[in-house]
Parts: sequence; C-alpha cells; structure tokens
Amino acid sequence: MARMDRLTVRGFKSIRALENFELRGLNVLIGANGAGKSNLLSLFRMLEQLSRKRLQLFVRNSGGPERLLFGGRRRTSSVSADVVFDGGHRRYGFSLEAVDSSDGMAFASESLLPGVAGFDRYVARGDIPVENGNIEWTGGHVEACLADCDAGAFALYVLPEIRRWRVFHFQDVSRFAKVRQPAAVRDNLCLQEDAGNLAPFLRHLRERHPAHYRQVVDAVRIAAPFFGDFLYRDDLNPDDRMELEWFHASDPDTILGTHQISDGTLRFLCLATLLLQPVELQPSLILLDEPELGLHPAALTVLAEMLQTASDERQVIVATQSADLVSELAPEDIVVVDRKDDASVFKRLDGDDLRDWLEDYSLGDLWRMNVVGGRP
Repeated sequence: MARMDRLTVRGFKSIRALENFELRGLNVLIGANGAGKSNLLSLFRMLEQLSRKRLQLFVRNSGGPERLLFGGRRRTSSVSADVVFDGGHRRYGFSLEAVDSSDGMAFASESLLPGVAGFDRYVARGDIPVENGNIEWTGGHVEACLADCDAGAFALYVLPEIRRWRVFHFQDVSRFAKVRQPAAVRDNLCLQEDAGNLAPFLRHLRERHPAHYRQVVDAVRIAAPFFGDFLYRDDLNPDDRMELEWFHASDPDTILGTHQISDGTLRFLCLATLLLQPVELQPSLILLDEPELGLHPAALTVLAEMLQTASDERQVIVATQSADLVSELAPEDIVVVDRKDDASVFKRLDGDDLRDWLEDYSLGDLWRMNVVGGRP
C-alpha cells in the first residue's frame, strides 16, 4: 500500500503555507470552528478528484477559484501541493491558477516521480522530462495529466490508492437520509461515503467475511447493549432492494427497522462498519469529519480503539471537536489547528513536552485548558 509521508500545501482555502508536514498512520485534527480542519480534508478530496479528471467539477462545487484560493484572487494567485509517498520514492506535485473570466482553474505545472512508461507522448506535446526519472508537465491543461498515467511505478502503486481516498460523512441520519432507506442488494462492493448502502454492505460482510461481521456486531453491542443482531433474509434476489432490519436482544421475535434505531446508534454502526471491515475493502486513506456527533461518551472509547486499529493498516485523518475522544488517544496522534493572521497553522503534539502535564490531566483536559492550543 502506498503511504503518504509528508505534505506541502500553499494557497489552498485557509492554508496559506503548510510546509513538509509529517503524516502518520493516525492523524486527529483538533481546533476551534473555522480553524481549517475540514479544509485539509478537502485537499485530499481534491487530489482524489484530480486522479479522475474531475478538477473543474470540484472547483465549481467548491464555489470557484475565489473560494479555493487563500484570501481569494486578490490575495493569492495559485494553489500548489506536493505529496511524498513511501519514504520519498514516489511523489506528486502540482500548481493551479485561476482562469481569467472563468469559474475554472488550470494547471500551471504538474510533476511526478518516478516518471511513467511511454513518456514520449508527453514530450511530443511540449512537456519536459527532468532528471532522476522525474516527469514535469507544463501548464495550460484543465485536467490532471496524472489521470492519464497507465504504467510505471507511480501509476501501478500510488494512483489506484489515490482513487480510493474517501471523505466519510455520517452526520445525516434523519428520517429521509439514504442510510434509512432501502438500497439495492447489488450495491455492496464498498461502503458509500454517506453509508447509503449500509444494509447490502453488511449483508456482504456476513456472507463473505463473517469474522469481520461479528466484530461489527460485537462493537455495536458494547455501545448499545440492547442490540441483538441484524435480520438476515436469504431469499433476496440480486435485483431486490433491502433495508436494514434488526432485533432487540431481549425480543428476537420482533423485527425492527432503521426508524427504530437512534441517531447515535446508527452513526456508531456506520463507523464500526467502516473501521472494522476487512482491510482489503477499506479505502487506502480514510477521512472522517466529526465522527463523534451524537455518540455517548462510553462509545468514544470504542471509537478510539477502532481508529487506532484501522490506522495499523490504513492511514486515517479525523477532524474532531470532542475532548473526550482526544483523551483516548496518544499525543503524537493529535494535530492542533489554530488560526493565526487569517491562516491555518498545524502543529503535531509531542508526548515528551506534555509528560508532566499528563500525570495530572487527560489530553482532553489540556485542550479544554488551552495548554495545547486549538481553542477560540
């Protein structure tokens, strides 16, 4: 699996300059509202979209260049990023500029290490190969040349991983949310970002990965002791639609649906399914925005354990406002995001610096007390 080591970002939303920032297995972003936590998640979403030739769609959906450039067009002329993978053996970088009189953006430059096989096709149209196997494409194109790569070490080992990056949002569990509606039985290859296919995906786990399915059920029972199990119907046809059905631990004969499960329990179920599924089904990078919403404090302990377990095999980036969740984690897992001079500043905590404090206080207490920053 390709793993990100370091990241440099300039001019993206509230991120004026983030230089050579270290990325670990688990990266939990804390900070006040508006500090810029979600903006970092958005950058990875943009990279995933670049890998699919969807830059212009991403720009439009984000509000245009004025919203993507730090301080708008008057203050910033370009967005650039450089992502280092696998100890520096592979990297991808780009620079984007706003298109005059347009809501789009175009590449000023794009670079890839190592280069791709058959790069003569890029040279032929005016692109320039540089030393040490690096390929650099000149500007002007409106979609990523990255998405054209079909051979070479980067294309084979990194690009498929980028295309699997996902930002998961389980906040919407309202009455008409997709997660509470019937879903197609065939929609079970991967968990959707809003868990709209939770029922068929859990069915898939039960049929193909029973040990992982039991882990999900056991985790839900810790957070919600009344939960019995899900109802399994083996008479469904491939073209059928199915909804999530379950029963109470004390009354297995009464079948309940998604409308008889609380918002917090349903969100926790989505999180458990995401984090406890087989590693080969998980995205290579799991991005979560405020997963603690609606969860009982006791469930946060289980959530922290699941995040740590998932980060052993996959990289996980989480934005949170929960001091209780932070208290369950190690200082080195925490990245404090502050807003200074209108720009987001990122700092990873050091356990050695906090050793004396942690003898008397939890990590969440230190955040509440503004010892580590990240407060309004």
